[in-house]
Amino acid sequence: MRVIETRELTKTFNGLTAVDHLSLGVAEGEVFGLLGPNGAGKTTTLMMLTTLVRPTSGTASVGGFDVVREPSRVRQSIGIVFQDPSSDDTLTGYENLKVHGMLYRLPVARREQRIREVLELVELWDRRNGLVKQYSGGMRRRLELARGLMHEPAVLFLDEPTLGLDPQSRERIWGYIERMAQERKVTVIITTHYMDEVDRLCGRLAIMDQGRIRAMDTPSVLKRAIGGDIISLTAEHADVAALRALPFVKKLETRGREVALTVVSASTHLQEVLHRAGPVDSVTVRTPTLEDVFLHFTGRGIREGSPEGGWAERMMHHRS
Repeated sequence: MRVIETRELTKTFNGLTAVDHLSLGVAEGEVFGLLGPNGAGKTTTLMMLTTLVRPTSGTASVGGFDVVREPSRVRQSIGIVFQDPSSDDTLTGYENLKVHGMLYRLPVARREQRIREVLELVELWDRRNGLVKQYSGGMRRRLELARGLMHEPAVLFLDEPTLGLDPQSRERIWGYIERMAQERKVTVIITTHYMDEVDRLCGRLAIMDQGRIRAMDTPSVLKRAIGGDIISLTAEHADVAALRALPFVKKLETRGREVALTVVSASTHLQEVLHRAGPVDSVTVRTPTLEDVFLHFTGRGIREGSPEGGWAERMMHHRS
């Protein structure tokens, strides 16, 4: 069952196409990664799916509800954890969740039950009466996650969920996300710049660039799409032409003194590569990573491009 589905979804701003005929489907309980360099259109896509921005054309449904015709039903079925903290730090953790439950009109008994459930899930029940301004960064992110789950959404949108957190806090949040998807069948959409996060959590991912999906599949399939191994050489004057002419070299890229070659088999062809390259200062051999996949399909690193900002900032920009 597809919980999220878009068909030819498009959004333009002042003649600029931010999202260009986007079609995708996300299943129930799936953790789906939406990746792209800044300015690729992923934030605009999420804003349309969460009813914050109206599409120019095409259709989208979330939880079985059309984002244009049934925006209130969509909002009832989703939770959002923004990149920037949005909890009231003058309130306690408990009070933040109580306000959220009241906004969603949860009956009092159910609201109190859910507050305890979600705070226990993120291991904050013992700190429920502490002011949020006294929470650590990891605790605040966990509280944001608890708030997003308060009203039992079918879909949870996470914008950079572990940005700036220490490794232990990141590991905790990853565990919560995995349990939500596996045990509660919550569909999770993640935007992130951390490739290890995608590798750990996402069953599938879509790579966006210039408003379009450039590739979409499982991380392992996308890595295999590059093919072979990657040999990286550092040299002052590598013979790039000779390396490019080798029949087993599938791709060659240069960045300053570094030459990166995608080859069929590094173990078989490394000696010949070194022989053809001429004097080299260093050499490394590795299998493809998601960073390589991203570079392959977009031609740039995930952090390259024009600044995109958080959702709240983008929303103010679109309305101005």
